[in-house]
Amino acid sequence: MPRSKNKVAAHRRKKAVLKQAKGYVGARSKVYTVAKNAVEKGLSHSYRDRKLKKRVYRNLWIVRINAAARISGVSYSQLMGALSKKKIDVNRKTLADMAYNNIDAFNEFVKFAMS
Repeated sequence: MPRSKNKVAAHRRKKAVLKQAKGYVGARSKVYTVAKNAVEKGLSHSYRDRKLKKRVYRNLWIVRINAAARISGVSYSQLMGALSKKKIDVNRKTLADMAYNNIDAFNEFVKFAMS
């Protein structure tokens, strides 16, 4: 009985991994065993960093809101406390965008919240 080699499936699997490793430097994009490890590690990093990205952006928004609020003479925590007391439901992303691109509207927001 002839030996079965599973050539088609194995070749397709290797091609898929090497396609994912496209753009890697040296053996990481050419040699299957090295590429497989590099792709696996890259995928685990991308999973982890998708979670981290959310934290990083939230920190950036808070920094921008705080900087703009301090120009208006209020701290970040005072502003957020005043907004929650007035039951104004606006997310940090929107506030940060307003603080960055439209400071006049942001100042009106602060005045309304602090009154």
